[in-house]
Amino acid sequence: MGLEEYQKKRNFDKTNEPLSGDSETVENVFVIQEHNASSHHFDFRLAMKEDFLVSDKPKGAIVLKSWAIPKTVPVVPGEKRLAVMTEDHPPSYLNFEGEIPKGEYGAGSVKIWDKGDYQVLSQSKNSFKIHLNGQKINGNYALVNTKFSKENQWLIFKVD
Repeated sequence: MGLEEYQKKRNFDKTNEPLSGDSETVENVFVIQEHNASSHHFDFRLAMKEDFLVSDKPKGAIVLKSWAIPKTVPVVPGEKRLAVMTEDHPPSYLNFEGEIPKGEYGAGSVKIWDKGDYQVLSQSKNSFKIHLNGQKINGNYALVNTKFSKENQWLIFKVD
């Protein structure tokens, strides 16, 4: 996906969101940001190669693959939550907290809810399993692309 869509949606003269990536960012870190926008949700972001979801040998720049979760990441095994894939974000967004100005895309407050590292346990074309090591969230999780209605709709759930 790359960062073109991210950059098109924002006016960097008005928002203090990061403009570009950080070349020193490593893969396998994650952040969950609580986002009080027009609808309260949590943004789940994984630092990975930009073509991770389309290749079994990912390459390309490191970006934050991002999903908006209407409720927080589930903590009970088997509990499923909708995760709507959004545009890739630059790795520097891992540390972003602040207020996105009214009238701008995603207007509202953003604060880091959890952060840590992750390991990929398995990967296939429409799903992958990871182990999250955060301060609040720990354990094995699966993300599955539903593809029933829209390509950007995924499910996230904790697995035993």
